[in-house]
Amino acid sequence: MLDNLLLGFSVALSLDNLAYCFIGALLGTLIGILPGLGPAATVALLLPITFTMAPVSCFIMLAGIYYGAQYGGSTTAILLKMPGETSSVVTAIDGHEMAKQGMAGKALATAAIGSFIAGSLSVLLLVFFSPPLAELAINFGAPEYFSVMVLGLIVAVTLASGSVLKALAMVVLGLSLGLVGQDQFSGEFRLTFGLLELSGGLDFVAVTMGLFAVSEVVKNLSDATERGVVTQKLKGLWLNWADFKTIIMPVLRGTGIGSLLGVLPGGGAAIASFVSYSLEKGISKHPERFGKGAIEGVAGPESANNAAAQTSFIPMLTLGIPANPVMALLIAVLIIQGITPGPRVLTTQPTLFWALIASMWIGNLMLVILNLPLIGMWTKLLTLPYRYLFPAIIVFSAIGAYNTDNSVFEVYVLAAFGLLGYVMMLLDCEPAPFLLGFVLGPMLEDHFRRSMLISRGDPTIFLHHPIAATLLAIAAIALVLAVTPAIRRKRDEALQE
Repeated sequence: MLDNLLLGFSVALSLDNLAYCFIGALLGTLIGILPGLGPAATVALLLPITFTMAPVSCFIMLAGIYYGAQYGGSTTAILLKMPGETSSVVTAIDGHEMAKQGMAGKALATAAIGSFIAGSLSVLLLVFFSPPLAELAINFGAPEYFSVMVLGLIVAVTLASGSVLKALAMVVLGLSLGLVGQDQFSGEFRLTFGLLELSGGLDFVAVTMGLFAVSEVVKNLSDATERGVVTQKLKGLWLNWADFKTIIMPVLRGTGIGSLLGVLPGGGAAIASFVSYSLEKGISKHPERFGKGAIEGVAGPESANNAAAQTSFIPMLTLGIPANPVMALLIAVLIIQGITPGPRVLTTQPTLFWALIASMWIGNLMLVILNLPLIGMWTKLLTLPYRYLFPAIIVFSAIGAYNTDNSVFEVYVLAAFGLLGYVMMLLDCEPAPFLLGFVLGPMLEDHFRRSMLISRGDPTIFLHHPIAATLLAIAAIALVLAVTPAIRRKRDEALQE
């Protein structure tokens, strides 16, 4: 393991990869700060330029964007009460109250320090748990892979906010659209409606940019809500010893919660921050302080969402299963780069795996430097009118969609999924289960059909494999519990709160 880490740092500390790590951290902070442009939309926008990049550099940059956005999202949550990221929603509750009381600097420092500690500790979990999990997964056959994907999709459904039925419908829609194109077994065309452009399937880049970037633009243009930025001079961008003693346990508890929930499909970072806040409020001797500027209400959730962001790489790298939309996009990048997602990534691409882990430590350090000394610059960016931002997003989306296949048809796909994404928002349907279904659809079908070939059409093959049977049983129990009236009522109350 020490040799592997040394290999990772030797690659991550090269000038090129340091530059890509810095660009990723900087872009992540920027898009986390600018409301209406999340990491999923940004990674989708950047997909076309990754075609020509080296796999290691590409992943270091895209990973930096993802965990950097968790840092940046806290800035808007604290100063603007408008979270740049869903996972920073909870930070806005007490963070903005601290800012209004003249403690914006202290709130921002708490968020940055908690994020750094959580990010650094959760990367250790990546180091220790990924190799043995990948070694176990190497023994997986088609039935086991099918079962783990079913479990991932069901967990995404049960953890999605809102209606379970709507989340399930999004998964089914994603699975269906993921199967558009030529059947790899029979060569028949499916769901193409006679369109030759669909023979190769729906283009992933156009679909994701439409679903996340274009739909967000439409949503933000339709929402004319004004928010006031806390503009008084920021001071005290560090914590005293008493503050450190107050936040250290919430930070550690948040790290533990985030590390555990980050590996679950369905938006672990956002859920982790909510759970952390509820825990801190529940065990506090003075719960009445929460909502009025409690520093623990910033430290715990910010640590939780950053820990979850890092540990979400574990299922993606070891099993090829995405825990959230950004991980689904990164799996697509692996495929584009000619790398098969799954446990063999550790043995066939050790440089990629260990350099990515090493870059996370480097990136977390860069983010502390970027977020505290340069906070004045980030504050000024919050005053940038959205009318200057959205035309650039639309133009880059259209160029990116066109460049993937040099086809105007992909621009039509972009527009169609932009409209679909906006309709999803109006109907309170989350895009995350849809994207997980879209990415996993072809792989799910492939492993199911391989299982049927092995068993000569006998579906009980999944019961004869203990791991597959256990995973499917857990998935069934999770789905039954999610639709049980008493549990559904409590789930809805928790999500509403």
